[in-house]
Amino acid sequence: MIATKPTVMCFSGLDPTGGAGLQADIETLFSIGCHCTPIATAQTVQNTQNAFSMVATDPALLVQQSRAVLEDISVQCFKIGLLGSVETIEVLYTLLKDYSAIPVVLDPIAFAGGGYEFGGDEVLDALRSLLLPLTTVLTPNTDEIKRLAPTADSLDACANELLDLGCQHLLLTGTHAQTPGVENRLYSIHQDVTVFNWPRLEYAYHGSGCTLAAAIAGYLAHKLNINDAVQRAQRFTWESLSHGSRVGFGQHLPNRSYWNKQRL
Repeated sequence: MIATKPTVMCFSGLDPTGGAGLQADIETLFSIGCHCTPIATAQTVQNTQNAFSMVATDPALLVQQSRAVLEDISVQCFKIGLLGSVETIEVLYTLLKDYSAIPVVLDPIAFAGGGYEFGGDEVLDALRSLLLPLTTVLTPNTDEIKRLAPTADSLDACANELLDLGCQHLLLTGTHAQTPGVENRLYSIHQDVTVFNWPRLEYAYHGSGCTLAAAIAGYLAHKLNINDAVQRAQRFTWESLSHGSRVGFGQHLPNRSYWNKQRL
């Protein structure tokens, strides 16, 4: 039997709106020709306006699920999203160390779109010390990077501090910045910063960060180099957002199947 699609193992929360978390990962990876093996790190109570509560998955269950899959299916990339507890991070640290040849894309989710805080300082501290040294690409927005590097005096200093902690590349997204367009900046160790500019869309979107990180993971699973994977993932995300719609009373949801023109 020959696998026809690369596989990405996704550790993310379950979002009942279907806009973010595991469903965002699955839809994104399907759209770019990958298979997703989803591992739920947390159950959440949220809608398109805000999150309200979260219950982390039992760490023993995370270990059993992920190792059962990894012993059976060849995985080309890991994508990590919502982390419900320090214990979850400790489990992932051990797992990633055991599979150190597989690249890791980490979306350091700190807040819901409505402001609800996931995890808190203990989770962010554990993420910094345990997961960042094992991360291939980190994808914070401007709010998240300030939480991860609170003593740095500029966004560039924040990025360089996190690179010094061991992550290989950092894509800083500019959607939360008060600028006319969106400027995303790719930082890499011992390389010049690469700047990507995108037209700013009119609305706010639920699941945009999940979509971007999953797309990067998918393109890395396809064996693209970092720059090409990041460029193509941004294009896929921008198109998904620009074709999105408002299904509730809050943020718009991306349309990650915008490429499918068939209508009933």
